[in-house]
Amino acid sequence: MSTPTPEDAADRETASAQGSGLASHGVSGHPSTPTARLVGALPVIVGFIALAIGVTVTQETYESVQSGRGAAAFDEPVQAWMVAHRTPWLDTVATWFTHLGGKVGMTILATVTVVALARRWRTWSPVLIMLWATAGSLTLTTLGKTLTARARPPAAQAVPPLETSASFPSGHTLNAVLVTSIIGYLVLLHVRSRRVQVLTWCGLALFATLIGLSRIYLGHHWLTDVIAGAAVGGAWAAAVILGHHLYLRLRADP
Repeated sequence: MSTPTPEDAADRETASAQGSGLASHGVSGHPSTPTARLVGALPVIVGFIALAIGVTVTQETYESVQSGRGAAAFDEPVQAWMVAHRTPWLDTVATWFTHLGGKVGMTILATVTVVALARRWRTWSPVLIMLWATAGSLTLTTLGKTLTARARPPAAQAVPPLETSASFPSGHTLNAVLVTSIIGYLVLLHVRSRRVQVLTWCGLALFATLIGLSRIYLGHHWLTDVIAGAAVGGAWAAAVILGHHLYLRLRADP
């Protein structure tokens, strides 16, 4: 593979947007009819809605944790149910998933995926988008844990190895939702088959869900930690995707 520059990547994506690949996602020059303009605006509208939902859920969950009411009232009952239904084989599966969703596992997964996509599509844009996204997720995770300093579930109820950082939000869940959302977005951009798109998104959603559930099952996080992690990860993914989509639209305009 040659070594394309970021400018080459942008130009290639823009050309694709003006062709048959991305035009279906609303990235084109100047739609000529009201219907076409509405269709072109749908990705932006959906992006803003997803961002608003993520921010709202994060805020509500944080307030619930601070007050001990609302969703936080389910933390201990859910934790107790998970502990009561543990089995050796589920412990092994959950531990494997939680390692896959950790810093090392998720970094390897994200890197291998976007580099493979970059080589296949001959553009560095997947790598650049993922770098932008993960840099933000690291900042948000660190900031959230520092601000809340929430204690994790009792160590006696956790499956080793134990973790010592603050509990809120779940960094594993945040990064799993973020990385899978970005990969799903890249597939929507470059793959025209609806079947492949749907199967990819279903698989990615299942993966992120299992990561979140594994964190509760192993006693490493409360339910609300995982909810907040998913909300923050989803909101940041929506912001990154929205920013990139708007960038492509600006590049596509003559």
